[in-house]
Amino acid sequence: MSRIAIINPAFEVSYWGLEYSQPLFGKKANMPVASLPLLAALTPPEHEVVLFDENVETLDFEELETFDIVALTGMSVQRFRMDSIVSELKDRGCFVVIGGPWVTVEEDYFGDRADVIFIGEAEDTWPRFLKEWQDDEHQHRYEQTEKTEMATVPTPRHDLLKNKHYLVGSLQISRGCPFQCEFCDIIVTFGRRPRIKQASQVTAELDSLLGQGMHIVFIVDDNLIGNKAAIKPVLREVAAWQQKHGYPIVFSTEASLDLCEDDELMELMAEANIQSVFIGLESPDEESLKETKKYQNVRSRGGTMLDKVHRIQDFGLEVWCGLIVGFDNDTSAIFATQQKFLKDSRIAHAMVGLLHAIPKTPLHARLLEEGRLDLADEHHFGTNVIPKGMTRDELLQGYLETMRNAYEPDVYFDRLDQLFVRDRFEFRALNTDYFQQHPWQRRKQFAIFTAGFVAMFIRLMWKIPDADLRRTYRRQIWGAVRKRFTSPDIYFFYVLKCAMHYHHHRMTTEMIDDPSKFVSSYGKAMRSDQPAAEKASCHPVPELQPAGNVGVVASPGLPVVEVGSSS
Repeated sequence: MSRIAIINPAFEVSYWGLEYSQPLFGKKANMPVASLPLLAALTPPEHEVVLFDENVETLDFEELETFDIVALTGMSVQRFRMDSIVSELKDRGCFVVIGGPWVTVEEDYFGDRADVIFIGEAEDTWPRFLKEWQDDEHQHRYEQTEKTEMATVPTPRHDLLKNKHYLVGSLQISRGCPFQCEFCDIIVTFGRRPRIKQASQVTAELDSLLGQGMHIVFIVDDNLIGNKAAIKPVLREVAAWQQKHGYPIVFSTEASLDLCEDDELMELMAEANIQSVFIGLESPDEESLKETKKYQNVRSRGGTMLDKVHRIQDFGLEVWCGLIVGFDNDTSAIFATQQKFLKDSRIAHAMVGLLHAIPKTPLHARLLEEGRLDLADEHHFGTNVIPKGMTRDELLQGYLETMRNAYEPDVYFDRLDQLFVRDRFEFRALNTDYFQQHPWQRRKQFAIFTAGFVAMFIRLMWKIPDADLRRTYRRQIWGAVRKRFTSPDIYFFYVLKCAMHYHHHRMTTEMIDDPSKFVSSYGKAMRSDQPAAEKASCHPVPELQPAGNVGVVASPGLPVVEVGSSS
């Protein structure tokens, strides 16, 4: 028997990480990357596996020395921490294995310090490596010749995670996306044919998550609805599982904008208790969308992009989004355009990102040929893209101003109130036929929301150090309670959004006050921290490539995304 350590390195402060809000929730991190428990499940039982997530615990290198194999996974935004961990492990004589999104697109990044690297998915190659390693016949590089059939993926070992430290659990149902966005690495890694688990696999994993006390779960698929016909029967089974267990889990996920075209699909998502959906909107400029081949956002069916967002919201699914600045068609006018679009869309949570060219994507190849890539490992303007319609400094400063504007309290709460207070948004999940026919279940849910609201309000008033923000939150929350008094679900979510605003506002303020910190931190990896550039986002590929997420979600329905959204 061999002892195997699998490590997820620490993330730097990020938009979806909600690091500044975690004390309000009593947690250390939003969500575990899906690769850790999946790799553990793929490991033959004769081996001992221990999972380490540096986001919730400090690495003990003396302990790591005692393992036969030390494996790391990680995304581009983790690569500098990965590099330092690898150096420390090699100095101690450890056998080091590296996989995940970053090494998949930059195979030579760690040089000869990696004893073994894994490219792409690893359901087949990870067990094969372990057998060859035992026989002293292992290779240096492993890459599957075929994409993993999701029907063969085992239930991840959620029991091996330190679940008490996470706010949200992670679940993967499918991989792959049918679209062809130029900047996205998802289709490079997973392909354009969506592959979906069987419904029985999904419900078995829900049993596992519930057994670990997870009641908020992010479905990390890069586009849950990539194959609409195939996902519908799975959603029906998830809805049946929810009804059988009394709706114990709240979901959020990622999907493409064409969700608005399918009422049946939206209803099934609601019945499964999916309450929020992240959508890669990227830009209100149609020429920029066509440039990046995001054709699903510009087709005329369903009206304008704003019409489509409103349709999804009016149905009863909250929309989160990613926006990108820095396309070739963008001039300095794009920043005001993005700000107006964000206001009109009524979207509270939008991660604006700088376009970033990820290795192996069509965007990277095109810009490399055009001589418009900053090839340094650290990018002093927050991205490796040299823009066409403005200077690099204009792009960075416009980006920072757009983020500042988005999370100024009065601007943020104007968007939030427009949707939740003035337009009286209702979560469809709590108004499906099941809840209409089981009013006691609806009352139970409302009691939970009321208790949660009281607890979170007290935490906000107790733990947020900024007195001006506390006053703002207090005024806004009581205004929402007065106007939506019969809807405890609404003011529960409202108080959560105040907690999330605290993180976004503080993070943005720090970026504005010290851009050099932003450049040295975010710019290092700047897949842009959100669907703005790269999307090694929520995909748990068995990050050896089972998977990763950049960030994490914070409330029922927070998508966690890194960058390069395909949805």
